[in-house]
Amino acid sequence: MDARGLVSSVDAKFDKALEHLEGELSGLRTGRASTALVDGLNVDVYGQSMNLKTIATITTPDAQTIAISPWDKSNLQPIEKMLRENSQLGLNPNNDGHTIRLNIPPLTEERRRDIVKSMGPIIEAAHIAMRNSRHEVLDAVKKLEKDKLATQDDVKWAEDELNKKVTAYKGKVADIEKAKTAEIMTV
Repeated sequence: MDARGLVSSVDAKFDKALEHLEGELSGLRTGRASTALVDGLNVDVYGQSMNLKTIATITTPDAQTIAISPWDKSNLQPIEKMLRENSQLGLNPNNDGHTIRLNIPPLTEERRRDIVKSMGPIIEAAHIAMRNSRHEVLDAVKKLEKDKLATQDDVKWAEDELNKKVTAYKGKVADIEKAKTAEIMTV
């Protein structure tokens, strides 16, 4: 692959970093019920750890409630236990024998600020992933130059293009962060 091909391949890596960022941020509590709050949680059932969404139907019947209906009713207790022990959620599950309901209380101003602060490491991880991708591509272009398959001009061009792409994607990350902050801080 030549320098142009390598530089254009970085877009897919950057898009994947953005996709991962959005997935991570969707799990943050915003005061509204969202299945993303519990989608990624694992439950110990059948002697192994299984993802909650593979053993139950997760719905949001209203803006303040998440309903979890396991297909096998014997899984109600392990699911309830996992939800009680998950201190990150800070929610109290209600088990009616068929469905577990999580009532999402309104967030206090202080809790909203804490959630916004907790976004910092997630945002930084996205920046790090993009920087690492940039370095990988730049190193590959420099290797092409070393192997006499690219010129110094190609390396300089690749570096400039990568910097432009990083700047553009940092703007996208900032937009995502701004939107999520507004969502969290809105009462």
